[in-house]
Amino acid sequence: MSQLVLDAPAQSLTVKATAAVDRLQAFLVAYSLHALRISLGLVFLGFGVIKFVPGLSPAEAIASATIDRLTLGLVSGHNAVLLTAVTETVIGLTLVTGRFLRVGVLVLGGALTGITAPLALFTAELFPHGPSLMGQYVLKDIVLAAAALVVAAYALGARLRDGSDA
Repeated sequence: MSQLVLDAPAQSLTVKATAAVDRLQAFLVAYSLHALRISLGLVFLGFGVIKFVPGLSPAEAIASATIDRLTLGLVSGHNAVLLTAVTETVIGLTLVTGRFLRVGVLVLGGALTGITAPLALFTAELFPHGPSLMGQYVLKDIVLAAAALVVAAYALGARLRDGSDA
């Protein structure tokens, strides 16, 4: 059986590369979930705040129609958009600040229903002959939902492991 023998410079390079990967892994374990939480919070905060200004959000119509359907017509029109604005702003503030995070995650869990509901409720409108622009806007919510699941797991106690015990 043949064995690959590395000369001293190649071994040194391998050791340095392994050390660099270990440092990167430690950095990612320490900061990546916080970065995901804050960036997700900024997205929710931005989308929420613009819904307070009538006509500013491109998602105003779909938000209104979705809330109208989900509440069986009890909340519709401007009130539906306002409810969405408040919900998204609260979620954004809790994620960005890290304060009341469990409350924010609970609100986010409920909001995920509204966020993904248009895919089922308005399929024909979102995908008439392929994805419309609004269909693409709603599809990106799948990524937000997946990020929200990771952030929620972390907020509820899950932790990344550094892989040293694998």
